[in-house]
Amino acid sequence: MPFYLYGMSASSSAITLSGIFIYPVKSLGGISLPAAELTPRGLRHDRRWLIVDARNRFMTQREHAEMALLAVEPAYNGFLLRHRQRPELLPLYMPFEAQPDKTLFVTIWDDMVWAWRGTPEADAWLSEALGQPCKLVYMSDMVRRDVEPDKPELNPAGTVVSFADGYPYLLATEESLAKLNAQLEEPVPMNRFRPNLVVSGALADAELSWAGFSIAGQPFRSVRGCGRCIVTTIDQATAQQNPAGEPLRTLATYRKPDRKVLFGQNVTGPASGRIEVGDAVVLG
Repeated sequence: MPFYLYGMSASSSAITLSGIFIYPVKSLGGISLPAAELTPRGLRHDRRWLIVDARNRFMTQREHAEMALLAVEPAYNGFLLRHRQRPELLPLYMPFEAQPDKTLFVTIWDDMVWAWRGTPEADAWLSEALGQPCKLVYMSDMVRRDVEPDKPELNPAGTVVSFADGYPYLLATEESLAKLNAQLEEPVPMNRFRPNLVVSGALADAELSWAGFSIAGQPFRSVRGCGRCIVTTIDQATAQQNPAGEPLRTLATYRKPDRKVLFGQNVTGPASGRIEVGDAVVLG
């Protein structure tokens, strides 16, 4: 397991869970939660929905920055999708889960998995909102997508993942963001990095040296630092990309081991449980 030493961490007794976030549709807006349930694939409802193009390949803000303009809000038994800049597009309701009706195979990175289709109304709404033909699909509990299947040493427990890029959880610390923002002309919010778990009380950059930790007594395993991409340069409120490549350019000056610009830690966790904002985070 890659191990990066960035200095000793703060006392684990001082570290707390300060934020919980889910992203019900991959690469769309996130939702802040006071508490969340843990599942074998990560937080309940996190990245179980995916938008694919006409070739059934996944779409993200890397190639389609305008996806940042689609906000996701809680609703009764589901979510509402809303376009931040087009009020004429009425909000789209989507349930927590798709109906087990039509299926298709979709591609996400090097993985090909089958998924349930969303509704024709959802496909039409998203195609209009994003200006190209696309479809909404859902990952069933019956689908198995393994974490790093070609690197079993990183996933000895055989953990599965949703439509997230690679791991069930992404952890970031408030202190690491504060250190970065102190070096930027224009500070950036945490949503540039799209974490699931945000903690406070650690030393800046210390999370990259953690081997494991527990939240409310439930064990999590730190796997490796998260290599960042162009999405971090996209303002999540306007979908505009920073012309100077920030904050990625500044991060690269001090967080670039092994040719990857790191921010946050990829994490696996228990198959069940519950966490709340304010829970203690204990290292080791």
